Amino acid sequence: MLELLGAGILNVLQAKYLLSLVIGTLAGVVGGALPGVTITMTIILILPFTFGLDPLQGLAAMTGVYVGGSAGGLITACLIGIPGTPSAIATTFDGFPMAQKWQPGRALWLGVWASVCGGLLGGVFLIAATGPLAAFALQFGPWEFFSLFLFALAMVAGLTEASLLKGLISGAIGLMATIIGADPIMGVPRLTLGSEFLQGGFQFLPILIGVFAFAQIMTDIEKMGGPGPAREVARVAPSLSVSHLKVIAEILGRPFLLLWSTVIGILIGVLPAIGGSAANIMAYDQAKKLSRHPERFGTGTPEGIIASEASNNANVGGSLVTIMAFGIPGDAVTAVMLGAMIIHGIQPGPLFVSQEPRLAYGIFAAYLLAHPIMVLLVGAGARLFLRIVTVPKPVLIPVVLVFCVIGAYALNNIIENVYVLLLFGVLGYAMVKLGFPLAPLILGVVLGDQIEVNLVRAIMTDANPWLFLTRPISGTLIGLSVASVVFAVWQHHRAQARLAEAAEPDVDF
Repeated sequence: MLELLGAGILNVLQAKYLLSLVIGTLAGVVGGALPGVTITMTIILILPFTFGLDPLQGLAAMTGVYVGGSAGGLITACLIGIPGTPSAIATTFDGFPMAQKWQPGRALWLGVWASVCGGLLGGVFLIAATGPLAAFALQFGPWEFFSLFLFALAMVAGLTEASLLKGLISGAIGLMATIIGADPIMGVPRLTLGSEFLQGGFQFLPILIGVFAFAQIMTDIEKMGGPGPAREVARVAPSLSVSHLKVIAEILGRPFLLLWSTVIGILIGVLPAIGGSAANIMAYDQAKKLSRHPERFGTGTPEGIIASEASNNANVGGSLVTIMAFGIPGDAVTAVMLGAMIIHGIQPGPLFVSQEPRLAYGIFAAYLLAHPIMVLLVGAGARLFLRIVTVPKPVLIPVVLVFCVIGAYALNNIIENVYVLLLFGVLGYAMVKLGFPLAPLILGVVLGDQIEVNLVRAIMTDANPWLFLTRPISGTLIGLSVASVVFAVWQHHRAQARLAEAAEPDVDF
């Protein structure tokens, strides 16, 4: 195995493969950093240019897009509070507050180096454990997938801050958004009220852009022209320079957090159709639950950045194993890569690694090498990224809004997606004003269709509902779902008790 990996690295270091990898990683970083563009759209734009290349060149470029985009999304998440990609949603929660505390460089490089650590750990683990992970994933039927998605949704309770009820309502709104439009199994329209606009349903990307970008833009507009401190922030130019050794030491000084977030990213990546956005949020939730100071999350704590970024880059490695071992795309990005493989006459699946060892280990090598390349590209473009936060808000806001609208429209080239962006933008802004968290809504949208699809498949396969509890993996996941909600309720009551205790005045007798 090590000999094959070494040969793969030497192979990818050849000029023609290395150039493809660098170009792909650069495209991924830029595409991931631009709100509304996403990794999927970037890799689709790259796809036509790979048709004239040999398979490893094309797949190296796509792997670079995947790794670069997963890290690139944290740039705008940290600097302007808008996730460049869905997999950087949870990074916003602490990355942007840290940047607002005059530490944009620390926030950015914590995310970058956490991405590198999580990605490389995920790569080493996956290369060594491809067989056992594949065997485990093959045990999952619709019952297990339903229970897994239910477990992810149950952890929404841990993402709430002020009100547990508001967090659950936010998640319910996300689930409701997925039942409007065509039934995912039979394609029968439902809850459309005879409207052509509602018949197409609501796609995830316009919802994400609207909920996060529009809400952030409206909040920034409110602050413009406000009291002195807001104007002072606009005049001061923060620096992105940091001591990289200190940042790396800060990450490595939390080994359990780093390893656990990496494992979460790997496992979610191996299981199809969940994606980096769920891994990002779930790792953040776990970091918050396991922290001795959960009240610091959302205020700029480094644990939140490390957990979310380590998990989403480890998720990339898991998704690549899914497509290489099973021939099943784990998400939209690997679906494009699957199409590229088929175009080149390659059939990924259980025999892929044994029949195409040069290509398989070339992809692993490209994945590992893309991480240091990404660090160099982010370092070289640091001054350019700094300009994002020094551009006056009246100039930056219209530009960001235009990119968001273009990104939503270009998804299917239909104006309805722009209407969805506006609708959920207003909804997201109203929720922020009323104190509702946005992350549960997004997680509900991500998981809603998959919960329904696997529930229907399980019932169509066997109508016995007890199978959800009697099948070992499914029953364990449902038990963890209940435990997660109970733990979140306990944690919420403990936090409320501490606040009440702190508010009591000291009385001397």
